[in-house]
Amino acid sequence: MADGDGLGEAAIAAASPASAPGLSPSLGWRERLRAGLAGTGASLWFVAGLGLLYALRVPLRLCENLAAVTVFLNSLTPKFYVALTGTSSLISGLIFIFEWWYFHKHGTSFIEQVSVSHLRPLMGGTESSISEPGSPSNNRESETSRQNLSECKVWRNPLNLFRGAEYRRYTWVTGKEPLTYYDMNLSAQDHQTFFTCDTDFLRPSDTVMQKAWRERNPPARIKAAYQALELNNDCATAYVLLAEEEATTIVDAERLFKQALKAGETIYRRSQQCQHQSPQHEAQLRRDTNVLVYIKRRLAMCARKLGRIREAVKIMRDLMKEFPPLTMLNIHENLLESLLELQAYADVQAVLAKYDVPKSAAICYTAALLKTRTVSDKFSPETASRRGLSTAEINAVEAIHRAVEFNPHVPKYLLEMKSLILPPEHILKRGDSEAIAYAFFHLQHWKRIEGALHLLQCTWEGTFHHVSVYPKKEIPFFIHFTAGLCSSTAMIAFLTHQFPEIMGVFAKAVLGFSCLQAPSVSEQNTQDLKSEALGVSSG
Repeated sequence: MADGDGLGEAAIAAASPASAPGLSPSLGWRERLRAGLAGTGASLWFVAGLGLLYALRVPLRLCENLAAVTVFLNSLTPKFYVALTGTSSLISGLIFIFEWWYFHKHGTSFIEQVSVSHLRPLMGGTESSISEPGSPSNNRESETSRQNLSECKVWRNPLNLFRGAEYRRYTWVTGKEPLTYYDMNLSAQDHQTFFTCDTDFLRPSDTVMQKAWRERNPPARIKAAYQALELNNDCATAYVLLAEEEATTIVDAERLFKQALKAGETIYRRSQQCQHQSPQHEAQLRRDTNVLVYIKRRLAMCARKLGRIREAVKIMRDLMKEFPPLTMLNIHENLLESLLELQAYADVQAVLAKYDVPKSAAICYTAALLKTRTVSDKFSPETASRRGLSTAEINAVEAIHRAVEFNPHVPKYLLEMKSLILPPEHILKRGDSEAIAYAFFHLQHWKRIEGALHLLQCTWEGTFHHVSVYPKKEIPFFIHFTAGLCSSTAMIAFLTHQFPEIMGVFAKAVLGFSCLQAPSVSEQNTQDLKSEALGVSSG
């Protein structure tokens, strides 16, 4: 019975006009009137203003005033025009400089931003005033905004190295810090988001760890982790911190993560039992879930680095099945790299088909690698130019084009035209940091396939080697406008200063042409005298 009711409701919803794609919900006459007035408001105001000006032309004596202004402008000297145009050029030049600076810093035009944010609502130009939250257009706009946000934001590197076992070894050898302060600050924010919650004050060990994650000094963080373990030997986050920062080898890190897993599973089961008691317990369950997922993921990475690749793949697959909502952590990128190491290309293709969004360099270039693998061993530029590209070669070239279009920085690192460095803990999508992180782990997979790098080099050099930054920002209209205004007014000021007589004649000609339809003051006085004389003679 319930199924029948559900089918009936679904049929009604499908048949209703509001649910049809592309149709907005029905609006009342007031909403339609308001929408029509909002769309034609600017033109109505313009027409009303012209009509009012025409109706008041006689009381306001517009013709006489226009003639007086003409006489005044004719009496001005060229020095006034030089000062006027010079001042205009200076002001427009200052606006141009400010617009250029604002565009390079924020990526948008200040004038456009102010116009859209403040002036457009006053003029009634709000497009979302009649848009319903569930309408298809609103949903498409929100999806587009989320996609753009996902492509532009800073992401945590899915394959980030271990601080103690890998990054610190680099510091011991070179005496240099591999991570920037900004990168470590972002990691500290991530740790506070994943590993803390509002109920930490209920457990003294979690209170200590909350302070530890905010601590900037690594020895102080490690000391706080040991203090938390003294208060509670089952503090999972304390083991996580020690595994990340104190362990000097991957074996030591794996041992500490296994201790963290044992404690984390106990705490997670306890939180599951209490999750419905209060919102605080739900927040605690989310935190304990994040801790457990993080521990299992790092254990899989330890197994991958120690050569137990099949074990790593199993942990990642189980993790993705057990916690599917946490795909935002991009665990599938860890899985892709491990499957490529196993040369399980069919499994790689299955993962790509399932996790195609959000886009990343790992997804785009792995897809290109699979297409390249089928043709790279037999590819020859001379043969291809003589007989043309086959269908498989066209597919491979197009896949490389799409990958380079997403991130044009990767080929230089894959082709070893730029030196590789240790990847950061955070990457910018479509940026150089993402290219470093991808090439650091995936260069070996491209080298393993014969001819793959050669095909990449031929395709990239033939099409995309001119690309330096992608996407290319278009210069806003107001920068062009202010630059043109500054240049034109400066040129007029220079010409007026150098050739005052010619520019004076030109200005008078322009003013005279604009006032042909307006009778002059002397003509009006003559007409008045004639009318008075006719009136006296008739009297």
